[in-house]
Formats: sequence, structure tokens, C-alpha cells
Amino acid sequence: MSYAGYVLAAYLCFAAVLLWDFVAPRIRIRRLLRGVRLLSARRSAGARPQTEELTR
Repeated sequence: MSYAGYVLAAYLCFAAVLLWDFVAPRIRIRRLLRGVRLLSARRSAGARPQTEELTR
């Protein structure tokens, strides 16, 4: 009886989780930095333009 398939599957699963642990924080950091850059660009664009809409 050989456990080669089981061992191979376990190592592949381990490699996939290890890869995800490496990639996921970088994706999150990139998304957060993009949001901060967009917010900064909006704020540096100046005050809100005046509109004719009614506000409460």
C-alpha cells in the first residue's frame, strides 16, 4: 500500500496555503494604498463645487 498520492496532495495543499499567505497581504496593501492615493487626490483637488441641489 502506497501513500504517495496522499503525501503529494498534502504537499500541494501546503504549498498552495503558503503561497496564499505570501500573496494575500500584498494584495490588501496594494488595495489600501490605492484607496489612500485616490482619497488624497480627491482632497487635493479642492473644495466641493457648488451645486444647485437642495440639501438637508
